[in-house]
Amino acid sequence: MDSAEGRDDAAWNRRVRDETETQRLDRNWSNLLQELRVVQTGVQLLTGFLLTLPFQQRFEELSDAQEVIYLVTVALSVTATMMLVAPVGIHRLLFRQHALPTLVATGQRLAIGGIAVLGFALVGVVLLIFSFVVDLPTGIIAAAVAMLMFFGFWILPSLPNRRSTGDPHTHESL
Repeated sequence: MDSAEGRDDAAWNRRVRDETETQRLDRNWSNLLQELRVVQTGVQLLTGFLLTLPFQQRFEELSDAQEVIYLVTVALSVTATMMLVAPVGIHRLLFRQHALPTLVATGQRLAIGGIAVLGFALVGVVLLIFSFVVDLPTGIIAAAVAMLMFFGFWILPSLPNRRSTGDPHTHESL
């Protein structure tokens, strides 16, 4: 959207919700924190699980390919964890700096990126487990199904309604 449409969105917010820009930013930040609370728990559990695997007796049975899959999956999971926790750290660094627009915009981008990376980490977990329990071709098929599920459940439903206001400080009117 161009900036005129972004202004229309801000006008809609004022007219329909009767909220100021600051109130909208506060609401967006609060919504983002609630969403992060939900996803952070899952990604942190996944990361913790992956970090314990090398200490399991059967870990030595992994093939070279499975070790690579494991390491890539751990890197993805740790990256997702960092991205999904980062908005809280940024909030602490920007506390009382009157940087709410930056905080909301940056938190939004990190949350979307973190969820995307989490999706790839989950696909990696499926690939690793199925390749270890059955075989690599079955793992690839299972990972492809997991990837389709990721796009089908997380990405595709949002595409028809996803829009940008053109204003880096105005991301949505939810």
